[in-house]
Order: sequence, then structure tokens, then C-alpha cells
Amino acid sequence: MTVVAIEEHWMMPELASTLQAMPEGERDESLAFNELGDNAERLRDLGASRIAAMDAQGIDVSVLALTPPGTHPLPAAVAVDLSRKANDLAAEAVAGQPTRFRALSTLPMSSPKDVVGELERAAALGHVGTMVYGRAGDIALDDARYEDFFAAAAELRQPLFIHPQIPSRSLRDAAYRGFDPVTDLTLATFGWGWHLEAATAALRLIVRGTFDRHPDLQVVLGHWGEMLPFWVDRADGLSRVAGLQKKVSDYIRSNIHLTASGMLNPALLRHALSVTTIDRLMFSTDYPFQHPSSDEIIAFTHNLDSDADRLRFMGGNAAALLGIGPATSA
Repeated sequence: MTVVAIEEHWMMPELASTLQAMPEGERDESLAFNELGDNAERLRDLGASRIAAMDAQGIDVSVLALTPPGTHPLPAAVAVDLSRKANDLAAEAVAGQPTRFRALSTLPMSSPKDVVGELERAAALGHVGTMVYGRAGDIALDDARYEDFFAAAAELRQPLFIHPQIPSRSLRDAAYRGFDPVTDLTLATFGWGWHLEAATAALRLIVRGTFDRHPDLQVVLGHWGEMLPFWVDRADGLSRVAGLQKKVSDYIRSNIHLTASGMLNPALLRHALSVTTIDRLMFSTDYPFQHPSSDEIIAFTHNLDSDADRLRFMGGNAAALLGIGPATSA
């Protein structure tokens, strides 16, 4: 069984310093999590230490993706430059470890006119998909300026991984403040806000009719779907109001894939399987922010019904979605 983990983060030092240097009112406060413990060192490493961590967990292939917030908050020209550099560096890492690494591209979403070109360039470099967020500055992911991007991603078979990001400052002021600073930040990030942001971004794509226009477009959501699968009974009501071709729950089964993000909770697995099918579920650890051991990973797989389902979840589904061929078998 080849184990593929598809949400394994890294960070380019030049991007980290650029994001940290942004004015205080524009800086993403969740960058602080990248500095906790040994996260900064782990994020920078694309060599022996990362391979050793993979070996310890029993992971054969890691799909690398820049840690939040990518280049999304940056001015257009800076985002274009650093997206290109990051994609080149990730491609070099894959070339250096072709049996162990694949990568998701990062795109200059704050410069919509440059997104398709960089997606195409990154795909030509071998990137197997792309990681995006719900907004870049004030531009929402479902904005009409990205329509060509969705068409190109569908045509190139480049899945979009919609990753959580911190809510906008206005939303944080309205809904996520009033406690001490650490609690405020936690409530707005991994405690709640991150996940609601990603779910809302995916739901807005559905309601916007994106998958009606681009039925081959595929999206990945981490953390077992970022809350979205747990509210489909109510969300299905949007389909009639928005004039969609199918119910929201149907789009989840046809256009959205869910990954575990290191949350190895059997109850979450069971609920996901009540909403979608086993071929839509995938393994990931959310490296370096989650650290499941090989024993914990193996124990979790026993919650799946069969060896065939374990093969799909632990690597087969990711390999099929991302076009990871037999050459990546360790």
C-alpha cells in the first residue's frame, strides 16, 4: 500500500519575511503559528529531515503545499514574483525526491490576470494541483475575474485545494473579538474561523454555479470538509433559490473531495461516509501542525470497512485525483 498525504506544508524563507514585513494592519496574524516550537524549521526543510518524518509515520509520498496564507495577501506584482519562485523551488524539491514528493502550486490570486498563466506554467513544471484560499485581499474566490482560472483548472485537471485562512479584519471585529488576544486569535483560526471561511468559500462556488459551468472542476477541502458536510440538510435549500442544476449535497459528491488533515477521529470518518463515498476521501497529516504517529495512523485505518477501502483512502484516491503514477511508489 502506497501512503499519500496531500496537505503537507512548507514555507519559502523569502515569502515568510515578505509576509512578516507587511504593515501591522495588513499582516496575517496566523503567521505566528508557523513559528511555534520547531514549526519554522520543519516548514523550511524539503530534505532529509522531512523524509525522516515521513518514514517515521509510514508516508510514502507527501504532496507539498505552501503554508497559509501563501501569496494571497501580497500586492499583485510581489505575488506574481514570489508565486513563481515558490513554484520553481517546489518543483526542484520534487525533482530531487521524485519518489517521495509531489507539489501543489501557489498562484498570484491578487493579480487575477496572471493566475491562468502561472497555473499553466506550474502544471508544466509537474505540479499536480493548486492551493488557494477563499479570498485574496478583497477579491472572493468566486469572483467573476477568476472564471478563466476555473476553466483552465478543469481543462488541465488541476484540482483546487481550498485551504482555511483567517477571516477579514472587519469580520473578526464583528464576530471574533472581545476576549484576550490569544483567545481572539484562536477563535478566529483553528478553533473556528479558519474552517468556516473555507467552507463558505466552497459553498459560494457551488451557489455561484461554478460547477454547473465547469462540471469537471474538482475541489479538495481539508479537516473532513471544513464543516460543510455537516450542514448539507440545510444547505441543500440553497439549490432551489439559486437556480442550480443539482442539490448542494450532489455537488459535494461529484466535485468535492475531503481529506483528514491529521484529524483521525472515527466519528468524523463515519459522518463523511454518510454524506459522500469512499472514493472522495483522502489521507493527510497537515504537516507540521499535526503529528499522528504511524501506530495512530494504522489504528485509524481499521475503522474502514475493507482492505480495498483502506487502499483508496490511504493513497489510491489521491493518486487518481492528482495523477500520481506508479513511479511514486517507495
